[in-house]
Amino acid sequence: MTNAARAKLGVLITIGFIVLIVLFSSCYVVQEWEQVVITQFGDPVGEPIVEAGLHFKTPFTQTVNRFEKRILIWDGERNQVPTDDKRFIWVDTTARWKIRDPLVFLQAVRTVEGAQSRLDDYLDSAVRDVIGKHKLVEVVRLTNRVLDVVPFGDEPGRGPVDTEVHEKISTGRDELTAEMYQNAKSKVDDLGIDLIDLRIKRINYVESVRKSVYERMISERQRIAEQYRSEGRGKKAEVEGQRARDEKKILSEAYRDAQTIVARADAVAAQLFADAYNSDPEFYAFIRTLKVYEKIVGDNHTLVIDPASDLYRYLASVGLTKK
Repeated sequence: MTNAARAKLGVLITIGFIVLIVLFSSCYVVQEWEQVVITQFGDPVGEPIVEAGLHFKTPFTQTVNRFEKRILIWDGERNQVPTDDKRFIWVDTTARWKIRDPLVFLQAVRTVEGAQSRLDDYLDSAVRDVIGKHKLVEVVRLTNRVLDVVPFGDEPGRGPVDTEVHEKISTGRDELTAEMYQNAKSKVDDLGIDLIDLRIKRINYVESVRKSVYERMISERQRIAEQYRSEGRGKKAEVEGQRARDEKKILSEAYRDAQTIVARADAVAAQLFADAYNSDPEFYAFIRTLKVYEKIVGDNHTLVIDPASDLYRYLASVGLTKK
């Protein structure tokens, strides 16, 4: 190969390499989870690209800025926040958000790290503002309910054991969380961000508050336990009273039935005796007399009988006497 041919080949290879560089610099791929904003010398060019696929740009002068379509997580720092009743608590919050308008997002915060920094300010501020306007009990409780419905035995429709609480709330934790979300959402709208939700992950009491809270919880549980005991004692007295009444009623009815049976038996016996006497009065008198003597005379007794008595006459008639 001559020198001219080698030079020509070298020029072609160089041109092809430059064409490849230009081609690779002018095309880019947008993934399903991405959205793109093209900038030229730092300024946005055109509309955001949200469709996945192969796209083209001006090589070397334009830059591809990629942003997530997916939901992102924000975890705030644990902060010590004062409540309206001057109680200090540790509040740990979290939020979910996504980029709604990548162009506005790029102009406002540039990067996700910049957005996280702005969210730190806005969301922490919203949490502090809302908690600072409410008492501690409203931050930690949802409602004024103390206990679920707890029936005694099979009693239907029994209400809550205790409907009185020491500190009633007008706004519970759910309402506070909703208020935090609305306040924060209005602040981040200008960043091209959609705030999906904002929630409290954990609340811890500072040491000075923890002791008083635990004491109040113990006192409330003891009060409820004593109410259970009191209701149990009342129920016991009611059951025992009912048992005593039922016992007296059963014994009274049993005694009445027994006396009725005895009276009927006596009437039947009297009727039998009367019938026996009427059928043979002399024989009946004899049998009754024998029964009397049977009771008063034992095996080793000697009986002296008046010869004029009916018993002697009956015994003599059957040959059982001696003169």
